[in-house]
Amino acid sequence: MDYPNKINSKLPNVGTTIFTVMSKLAADHNAINLSQGFPDFDCDPTLIDLVGKHMNEGKNQYAPMAGLMGLRECIAQKTKDLYSAGYDPETEITITAGATQALYTAIAAIIKEGDEVIVFDPAYDSYQPAIEVHGGKTVHVKLEYPAYSINWENVKNAVTGKTKMIIINTPHNPTGAIMSVDDMNKLETLTRGTDIVIVSDEVYEHIIFDGKQHQSVARFPRLVERSFIISSFGKTFHATGWKMGYCVAPQNLMTEFRKVHQFLVFCVNAPLQYALADFLKNKDHYLELGNFYQKKRDLFIECIKGSNFEYQPSAGTYFQLLHYTKISNEKDTDFAVRLIKEFGVASIPVSVFYNTKEDNKVVRFCFAKKEETIEKAAAIIRKI
Repeated sequence: MDYPNKINSKLPNVGTTIFTVMSKLAADHNAINLSQGFPDFDCDPTLIDLVGKHMNEGKNQYAPMAGLMGLRECIAQKTKDLYSAGYDPETEITITAGATQALYTAIAAIIKEGDEVIVFDPAYDSYQPAIEVHGGKTVHVKLEYPAYSINWENVKNAVTGKTKMIIINTPHNPTGAIMSVDDMNKLETLTRGTDIVIVSDEVYEHIIFDGKQHQSVARFPRLVERSFIISSFGKTFHATGWKMGYCVAPQNLMTEFRKVHQFLVFCVNAPLQYALADFLKNKDHYLELGNFYQKKRDLFIECIKGSNFEYQPSAGTYFQLLHYTKISNEKDTDFAVRLIKEFGVASIPVSVFYNTKEDNKVVRFCFAKKEETIEKAAAIIRKI
């Protein structure tokens, strides 16, 4: 078909996400899908009942633009309890249509034409398009393989007079690495005396293992004053399809965030907000999450013992990286496709998260699955 208007794409290099591609391949070949990060079990039936209760009570119209006050108050209390950080629910907390919307909104609120944003590769794939669509430039700093640690000297060298934002992600998707107190202190030192804004993607904040502590930027007052913190109810409560998240930030940043938010989505699902406000009153619903997923991580690792894959246990998230250099020399993108077509198990090739497509022969598996799913997939992995 001929079109009368030629579109000069603002994102000419963006195609279909790897998550959609691999999930479709998994469905087409009836493979066990450990690629896209979603549970194959349902959320707590109590939460489902609460949603139904509030729907039946007629709470089905627009929520306030910034979110239900009761839910924002719960988030403020949760953040204070966990990280000793005080946020005003009236002016410093906004409920969003998932974490991805919150990330996009924070970037849109700050980044202008020519601004530079530092991201750490391998980086979650929504960061760069949101930067570029607003005229910004993404500056990539590689995490140091194989520990996926931050070389702060490299970060310092990447900062210029045009650096407006640094995006961090801990626990880190896709690698499962976590940032330390030392990392946060170095970030604070690096940004001191600058106008650099931090976007801290903390959607896996409650999924951290082996007795380690999540180092939210909310623990560090000098970072709090320059940071958007993004979190996710979908990840925390096994309901990714609800697309519910939130952002906390000091008032001056949140004012700009809400200017974009109100015209991007205006507000988000009302009955779900009422239900989440009720559900958050029981702290065990999120405080026990690390133990819940550590059992699944440990089961996955135990079940693949004796395989030809190599690994370091994930420190957080619900992803485990596996190195396949003892199995094949092929590109990780080709290897991941072959795992689906020949063996019936789906993963994500990690090279797609690098700007340079760096291939360290690593694939990512999601263990947010039922025990039987994990055991079935692991039995396949042991044979590869």
